[in-house]
Amino acid sequence: MYAEERQQSIAQLVSQHGRLSVAQLADKFGVTTETVRRDLSALDRIGLVRRVHGGAVPMSAVTAIEFGLGERDQANTSAKDAIAAAAVALLPPPGSMVIIDAGTTTARLASVLPRDHRLTVVTHAVTIATRLAGLPHIELYVLPGRVRPTTHAAVGADTVAALADLRADVAYVATNGLSEHGLTTPDRDEAATKRAIVAAARRTIVVTDSSKIGVEAPLRFAALSDIDTLVTDAGISSADRTLIERAGVEVVVA
Repeated sequence: MYAEERQQSIAQLVSQHGRLSVAQLADKFGVTTETVRRDLSALDRIGLVRRVHGGAVPMSAVTAIEFGLGERDQANTSAKDAIAAAAVALLPPPGSMVIIDAGTTTARLASVLPRDHRLTVVTHAVTIATRLAGLPHIELYVLPGRVRPTTHAAVGADTVAALADLRADVAYVATNGLSEHGLTTPDRDEAATKRAIVAAARRTIVVTDSSKIGVEAPLRFAALSDIDTLVTDAGISSADRTLIERAGVEVVVA
């Protein structure tokens, strides 16, 4: 079989099965794993499949398009409200410092912070800062940086540098995708900022609805082993929950 024929067959198989590993494809076509990796790279370049850690998925399975904040805020609203309520129960003691990442679920979390729980809150999200500004029980710090129109969040070198000087008790982090490959997002500056948020906290809590689980965006900002707790909804499959827990992550279902 010529390389072009094999690559066409690979693209068809990935489209049919949803996800295939390098090992599965090597066994199927009787070639080395290195040959399969080269095939997948070629297919990725022309947009027929998306290479992911250990294999490939159809382009339709990848969150490559980043929706605007308003559109994302209208998706899975009941699940996000439940996740925010469950995440509040994991707050550190009064007087602690928390970092709240930009996101529609994290914004809900900010809205339900208890009024009798004094906290120092650091955020790069304009919407979250607006919700918390002026509250007597919140000492608010807003990170510097360029504000992205899509997420209304500050990103860039200044944001990352400011985070490097912090040591927070807990970070609440949002994600566009979560899989065995880790936590992913479509934008390079967002990825750098999220990576710095994770590094700045003693404990990292990821808050995301189950529609993001199994999804892989192009840029990884954390491995599963970098996070401590995942708060999600009951839509998480038993297989995904087992995989995540085996990585040492506590899973809380709201």
